[in-house]
Amino acid sequence: MDSGLAGQGILVTGASGGIGTATARRLAAEGARLVLHYHRNRAAAEALATELGPEHLALGADLRDEAQAEALFAQALAQLPRLDGLVVNAGIWPAADEPLHRMSMARWQDTLAADLTSAFLCCRAFLRHLAEVPRREAAIVLIGSTAALFGEAGHADYAAAKAGLAYGLTRTLKNEIAGLAPRGRVNCICPGWVNTRMAAGAADDPAVIGRVTATMALRKIARPEDVAASIAFLLSDRLAGHLSGTILPLAGGMEGRLLWPEGPYAS
Repeated sequence: MDSGLAGQGILVTGASGGIGTATARRLAAEGARLVLHYHRNRAAAEALATELGPEHLALGADLRDEAQAEALFAQALAQLPRLDGLVVNAGIWPAADEPLHRMSMARWQDTLAADLTSAFLCCRAFLRHLAEVPRREAAIVLIGSTAALFGEAGHADYAAAKAGLAYGLTRTLKNEIAGLAPRGRVNCICPGWVNTRMAAGAADDPAVIGRVTATMALRKIARPEDVAASIAFLLSDRLAGHLSGTILPLAGGMEGRLLWPEGPYAS
């Protein structure tokens, strides 16, 4: 099925990570021209750009910093005639469980800066570009989390940041983008557990996997490619042109209750 993404300029933040890399490969296969953002992992991002072809470029920025976020978009637009899509994927998940009453201000602020402020800065830069270069269609896909839907004990910082992104930004920007591009759309994917480096360690523990899959109808962990396929779908005006403001759980039918009290999980 033709997604219509061929030739579109799309910026993917956090492209050197598991979901970002899978997304870049999927979008490149659809014919898009990509800007692959990285923060620290320059080697991985540049290797990915080389793998995908000379029309794609890797650019670094600390997206918590306003000047660096603005510079990223300026550099991207110096190489591409315009940006048609934005995938806001960069972020962190602090591994340590810290209940709120023990959480430091530093951790709270660090997580919100990495997961929410960075999204604000990227969305603002993209919308400013739309204001300067009008067009009919444009799309933003935000990557949230099931923590936004159900909460996550020991990770109130992460849950709050992702809820702000999923509900506050998505539901507001779906209206604002349409004032700049009449068919502009903003949607959010909320993955559950995904087999990436961010989940490494916990995802290798059968006891942990048993507990988390007990809340899922499909009883399995997602692959990065599962998320990438949904991102490509939501970016496509041809396939998802009437979807905006949607919060899409991508979690194998996860619920906030125990579905499978005991027994093996699916592979």
